Order: sequence, then structure tokens, then C-alpha cells
Amino acid sequence: MDLRCMFEPKTVAVVGISFSNERHPANVIFNKTLLRYPVEVFPVNPRGGSFQGQEVFKRLADIPRKIDLAVIAARADFVPDIFTDCIRSGVKGAVLISGGFAEIGRQDLQDRIVAIAAEADFPFMGPNCLGIYSPPHIDTFFLPSERMVRPEIGNIALVSQSGGVLVDQMVKFANQGLGLSLGVSIGNKAVIRELTMLEYLAADPQTDVIAFYVEGFEKNEGRKFVLAADQCSKPVVVLKAGKSPAGTRAASSHTASLAGDYSILSAVLSQFGVVEAKNEFELLAFCESLSCYKESIEGSIGIITGSGGHGVLAVDVCAEHGIKVPDLSETVRNKLSAKLSPSVRTIAGLNNPIDLTGSAVDDDFVTAVEILSGVPDIECVIILLLPYSPGITSDLGARLSQVYRKCGKPLVAYVPHLEKYRMFIEGFELNRVPVSPSIEGAVLMVEAMRRCRAC
Repeated sequence: MDLRCMFEPKTVAVVGISFSNERHPANVIFNKTLLRYPVEVFPVNPRGGSFQGQEVFKRLADIPRKIDLAVIAARADFVPDIFTDCIRSGVKGAVLISGGFAEIGRQDLQDRIVAIAAEADFPFMGPNCLGIYSPPHIDTFFLPSERMVRPEIGNIALVSQSGGVLVDQMVKFANQGLGLSLGVSIGNKAVIRELTMLEYLAADPQTDVIAFYVEGFEKNEGRKFVLAADQCSKPVVVLKAGKSPAGTRAASSHTASLAGDYSILSAVLSQFGVVEAKNEFELLAFCESLSCYKESIEGSIGIITGSGGHGVLAVDVCAEHGIKVPDLSETVRNKLSAKLSPSVRTIAGLNNPIDLTGSAVDDDFVTAVEILSGVPDIECVIILLLPYSPGITSDLGARLSQVYRKCGKPLVAYVPHLEKYRMFIEGFELNRVPVSPSIEGAVLMVEAMRRCRAC
């Protein structure tokens, strides 16, 4: 099944254009594609005519170009005939936006279109989905452009049964400065499922981390997915919904999914090195961390802070996750004391966490990171950076990142995410050091490396 033509199409047909409702999903998708993406796009409606100055074709077969991707937003009852037209016309794949299938009890209609597609080896996304966000190639979401928040192009792929969850995560990714290689809403996943996407993304050179929002699997499907994830050379992150009995019922009514026994799935994910995110907050932190680091660690870290209170909070969060914060040897403490600024040397706390106090300057933080990076028992360093400390400059993030680049030991930063501190944050991000706006998020970035088996 060749999916590349769906994610990087050159020609697109939008089926279901409305002449009476300008906000119809097909119209929104057509306008967005026409104005914002480097593809040829063709409107389709059985009435024919003209739309936005473009000829409207009555059937896909009437379009004088071979179509890579058909985006279908028509009534469910019309879809079997549209699929037949797609196949006869040589369309390479489809996104079926339309609902009205298994999710409302019409399994027979969904089975019918699956049979039509299977006979011709015709791939399609959905039904009941938003489809594909593939920057800079295509966006099939029926969301007006002015309401969309689009992450930059990046190296994380996100696959979601829920279109709403996908869009919500895209907003959070954008706010965090994370980029997407691909965002896919698979809806009822009648043909293209999580396993299909995992196999595709495992070979995609633009993707380094593969994340899934999953509501449920068919019988034995979860096992196949986990085994494939175990063989994947890239980190795989899963956020599973439908953990509770009520959530299971909600998942079944949403996309006709079998939510299954969550406790069993969770144990299996852990056994095979798949990183399970317990919530959206963890999903974001895990994706950012694993997009920078592929290391698998046992979980022994060093903490450097300019505020003793922040260090205590970080240790508490580490304890909750079973991450060790070992004491430093006398040799290491003496080395630190000898190299710190004279004004800081007498007041700094030199155990772990290292509290450099609010009097520290850039060189003190750089020295502390260099020394901790050389301690064999420390697998990762968390730096809790308070940009309002008077002795540090906006170059500190970049300088600390250079230590990571030289030493190779993973570094994770906490910096409050305010626009006035953007230069601090960019100093880390531009050097592929993950930055969290919360202490808990920074610890979770370490936890991601602990849960992920080496890739």
C-alpha cells in the first residue's frame, strides 16, 4: 500500500463541493488547498458548474488529470459510488471526511466501502476523520485557515483516532515550539490503522518520533502493533484513552473501537519499550525529549538550580517517578568549589541538587554543567534556569547547549515560557536541547528516556 501519494500529493480532487453552504467542509478544504498549498486542486459535484472561478467536475472520471488524492466530504450513502468512481479513474488514495458509518451503527455501510477498497487495493483514511496535515504538502482538515494553529515542520509524527485531540495537540506543540513531520486523524480507521501508519512512519526519513492517540484496537491488533513498535528503530509514544469502564464505553461510541483491557495493554507497552504517556502533558514532554535524544537511561540525574526551592521541588518529582538524585562525592564537590565564582563559592549548596543561588553568573552554570557531565554515575543533567536572576545573560541557554554538544551527556532545561525570555529558550532549542515551562515537565523529559528502550 503506497501512502506517499496521499501525504505528498501533486493533484487533489475535493468531492462534495456545496453551492449553498460556503462553510461546508468540502468548500473549506478546497479553498485552503487552492490558496495555500502547491498542488492542483479540482472541485467535484454531480451538478457541475463553476466554483471560485474553477470548473466543477461532475465525476472524478471527468477530470483531465490523474488524481493522487481524493478528499471526500459527501453523504455516507453516496460514498460507495464515489469509491467506485475513484478506482475506475485511477485515483491513488482518499481521505473520507464523512461520518455516518460504524460510529453510528452503520457497520454494513462501512464494510461495503472497505470491500470495494480491498478489491482494488485502494487506500483511504477514515471515515469520520479530519485526515492529513502534511506540511508543506497538504492539509485536509475542514477547519478554516484563520482558526488553525499550525506547528512548524519538525521531526515528530502524531497519529490520532480523534481529530479534535489531534488539533488540540497541534496547538500545544506549536506553543511549545515543537514541529510536526505529519499529523494524521484516522477516525474509524476502516483501512488505514495505527499499524499501517507505524510501518509507513518507521521508514519515513522526515520522522524521528512516532506518537499515537489510541482509543482501541480490534482483537489481536494490539499485539501486532506492539510487536511492530518493538522492531521500530524510532521511539514510539502512545497515549491510550478508554482506561476506565466509562471511558471504554465513550471510546466505543466515538469511533466504534474495542477499548480492551487497559491494564494488560499498559503492561505490554512497558515490556516492549513503547513509551506510554498517561496524559496529554506527558505526551508533549515525552515527544519533545525523544525528538532530541535517543538514549535509554536507568534514571540517575544531576540537578543544577539558581533557587534552592526549585531544586527541592524537582527532587520531589523525581522521587515520584523513581528517578535517582545521588549525592555527589567529596572530590566532585571540591572540584566545583574550586571553580565557582568567589562570591558564589561560600554560599552555594554543592550537593545534588547544586544550588548556585541567585548570585550565580553564566560561568558558574557552565562550570557546574561541565563538571556534572563528567560524573559517570550521572546519566542526565537537569538545569533549572530562572531568567530573572541578575547575574545571568540571555546567552546562557546557548552556552550550556555547547557543553552538551561537547560532552554528549543529555541536558534538559526548565525555563518559564514567557515571550521576554524567548532568547534563553531559543538558545537551548536551536541546539536540540529540550526545554519545559514547568519543573514537572523537565523531569518527565528524563522519564521519557528512562521508559524508552535504546533505539
